[in-house]
Amino acid sequence: MGNLSQFGSQKPSGPTGVRHLTVSPEHAGQRLDNFLLRELKGLPKSRVYRLVRKGEVRVNLGRVGAGYRLRSGDTVRIPPVRLGPADDRPPPAGLETGPVLFEDAHLLVLDKPAGVSVHKGTGVRAGVIEVLRSQRSELPFLELVHRLDRDTSGCLMLAKSRAALTGLHAALRRDTGEPPVVKRYLALVRGQPGEARIRVRAGLRRNLVRGGERMVAVAEDGEPAESVFRTVRPGRLCSLVEIELLTGRTHQARVHAAHIGHPIAGDRKYGDREFNKAMRRAGLRRLALHAHSLEFIHPVTGEPRRVEAPPPAVFDSLSDDVR
Repeated sequence: MGNLSQFGSQKPSGPTGVRHLTVSPEHAGQRLDNFLLRELKGLPKSRVYRLVRKGEVRVNLGRVGAGYRLRSGDTVRIPPVRLGPADDRPPPAGLETGPVLFEDAHLLVLDKPAGVSVHKGTGVRAGVIEVLRSQRSELPFLELVHRLDRDTSGCLMLAKSRAALTGLHAALRRDTGEPPVVKRYLALVRGQPGEARIRVRAGLRRNLVRGGERMVAVAEDGEPAESVFRTVRPGRLCSLVEIELLTGRTHQARVHAAHIGHPIAGDRKYGDREFNKAMRRAGLRRLALHAHSLEFIHPVTGEPRRVEAPPPAVFDSLSDDVR
């Protein structure tokens, strides 16, 4: 049987036979989809997820979801697939990953710029993780701890060791007994919230298709999602708010903001078109959502940490100018 330490070493362009790989202790905790995406380079992401949904990928002879976290000793069955050529070109020059906010032997936190993807995908040749792996080829391990939308700026955490990755994933899940990672965002929203503090509990359902575009929507049968909105600077046209995410669902801050009637400025997917036009006339050229701070217990040293990414200057100027 193979071992996860061999992942990514093969670059076939033709069909491969059935493979059975055994998960080693140092790779325990990795999500199945992330493992498959790295192992099956050249295969479209949609095809990878379809293999999982159809049960062609098995773990310990059974069907599991794409979010299943591999455990030491698990046996992963990969079916025969035809792989396209792996794209081994270096990331395009000049792609900014943002300044380093914190770094030690186990963690790296960046202030990701707006407009930069965290990883490659459809129509995106490279993102932050590919650039950093290219720039820091001496690092034996470098993985995203979490993700940010392409148009969201701010604190992005990466793990430089498996222990850091698994520890932080446990903290992010908030159901393991570990002290949670506290994620706070700053956003410019339409109008002025009627209360200084609003707690939103509204389940979210993914992959709804509207107008040919995949969306996330509030739904009673959706995954539980909870956010807390606090008004920092109220205004007439827009207000600066802090959003604390108590869960980590896709597009949670954006969908919850729209759900309470205060969509985020510059949000072309869930926002208000006329409000976005007004904010653009006022000088906004981006989604007004910024991952402002992370608070967590260091998964290896046990020390409490708070890392902040300063808000973009346009947030302060617009929240002052458009009152």
